Amino acid sequence: MNRQQILDLYEWAPGTCFRHPDRGEVPTALVSVLHPRDTDTDEHPVRACEGCVIAIEDAKRETAARSGGIYKPGQAGGVAG
Repeated sequence: MNRQQILDLYEWAPGTCFRHPDRGEVPTALVSVLHPRDTDTDEHPVRACEGCVIAIEDAKRETAARSGGIYKPGQAGGVAG
């Protein structure tokens, strides 16, 4: 799959990338949900920009190739797009 095909597997909305908060609000995809124990908030969504989603997907593909596992795009961070 090419870059755009992978990005198309995600739902995009304005948000703040967890790795690049200084960029402000940019198109982001949900990649994880944290459930902190010591806060009043039940969950904390973790969002990533396009570049970070691709970096996560690349790492998942490489890990699958090394381990002999199956790579399935569209689930960066374990959250299905």
